[in-house]
Amino acid sequence: MPKQTTHLPTKSQRQQERRERQRLERERQLRARRNRNIIIATVIVVALLAIGGVTWTLWKPAQAANSASTSATATAASNTNTSDNPLYPSVNGIACQGNEQLDYHIHAHLSIYINGQQVQVPQSIGIASDNSCIYWLHTHDTSGILHIESPKTKTYALGDFLQIWHGRFPELQYPAQLSQTSGWTVYVNGKQYNGDINSVPLNAHALITLAYNSPGITPDTTYNWQGL
Repeated sequence: MPKQTTHLPTKSQRQQERRERQRLERERQLRARRNRNIIIATVIVVALLAIGGVTWTLWKPAQAANSASTSATATAASNTNTSDNPLYPSVNGIACQGNEQLDYHIHAHLSIYINGQQVQVPQSIGIASDNSCIYWLHTHDTSGILHIESPKTKTYALGDFLQIWHGRFPELQYPAQLSQTSGWTVYVNGKQYNGDINSVPLNAHALITLAYNSPGITPDTTYNWQGL
């Protein structure tokens, strides 16, 4: 049987095999780097999504709370001391607004005597001349009825009404004597009031009688409210 001959690879073949192994190794390393980059990118994306979700979860309620707070603040401001007409700014936090505020709605009555003569309380004190707004304290006619119409329950004082009259409606025959700190005798529901004239509370159906240099006048003790 003839002897089998073994052929060793030539130098050229060995070089070609080496180059092929190197090519395969480079491809393996490239795939490994590509897989590693994909994993890293995936981790980063997941982390960013998680952070974004937490941020949105925390931000949305905060935004809603801030919006609610801002809205409530704006509403409170518009309902408490912001006048709708800049020509009639607020007086002691009492606004002149386009609509009557009827959440708190009561009436008091005011009679004024100066030098023994009764002085009529003018109509439209607290009502803008163009009817663009109305103060929470105002008169509609010359009956002496004071209308207290407020968006909140509060005990206002006669001084608030007098400041609106004197400061915003002086053309409506504001008596100069009302600016005097002495000379007045004040009655509330027929009884003498010993406090300052400006501090008289405007309670529901209060009968307020002011007398300047008018001894012997009869203070109001009754009034026909006619359902008011």
